[in-house]
Amino acid sequence: MIFKKKKEEGERFVQCKACKETIYIDDVKENLWVCPKCGNYFRISARHRVEITADEGIFKEFDTQIYSKDPLSFVDLKPYKQRLSEAKEKTGNKEAVICGFCKICDEPAVLVVLDFNFLGGSMGYATGEKIVRAAEKAITKSIGLVIISSSGGARMQEGILSLMQMARTSAVLNKLSKKGIPYISVLADPTTAGVSASFAMLGDVIIAEPKALIGFAGPRVIKQTIGRTLPEGFQRTEFLLEHGMIDMIVERKDIPETIGNLLRYFNKNVAY
Repeated sequence: MIFKKKKEEGERFVQCKACKETIYIDDVKENLWVCPKCGNYFRISARHRVEITADEGIFKEFDTQIYSKDPLSFVDLKPYKQRLSEAKEKTGNKEAVICGFCKICDEPAVLVVLDFNFLGGSMGYATGEKIVRAAEKAITKSIGLVIISSSGGARMQEGILSLMQMARTSAVLNKLSKKGIPYISVLADPTTAGVSASFAMLGDVIIAEPKALIGFAGPRVIKQTIGRTLPEGFQRTEFLLEHGMIDMIVERKDIPETIGNLLRYFNKNVAY
């Protein structure tokens, strides 16, 4: 999340990194983790995202037994197994994505949410497998698929096994499309690299939260590579909407209703 706790005040207050204001944490929660002072969007966990998106008490998680191990025995500054263990402890999740059946504004859906707090929401082989299975369940049940992305891209510790998930997720979404089943993609800050280059940008409708960073390589890397000053707001949702890369920008509080309306429209106008 884009805030830091004020240690001297315990956990009752948080400080917004955008406006630097210290805010009572209950006020931030009540405002759906949006700063009530300046409107800055905090990054939220997948569990929080489910809570504010799915109808209360309806979400039924599946495929919880699928999670990454350490196929390459990878070590960088620390062993990959240690990174996985720390991520599980930090988030309470086994993997960077959670999937489940739910209703959104009374419309049935398969909901998939990436968690940036789990290794940057990176896509490992288990992440890809869970997304593929979620899409297949949407096909079997003939209900819409909703994926909410917040990710730094493919998980380097799994090498080609991670990169393969870009093709796998894209392929299953093609199957979904051929069945006439809607796929709504929601982009949160950040949605980058291998995730943005695969399933995140393949939605029938692509929604994004305000001012979210969306792109492949980061702005600093691009500038260093091509040696040019990038346009103002480059890779932010407002710039992408202006240039036709996404369909709409929706405030966090309005996302469930927007998804529900879209699912309702597709369900009435598409014959499965």
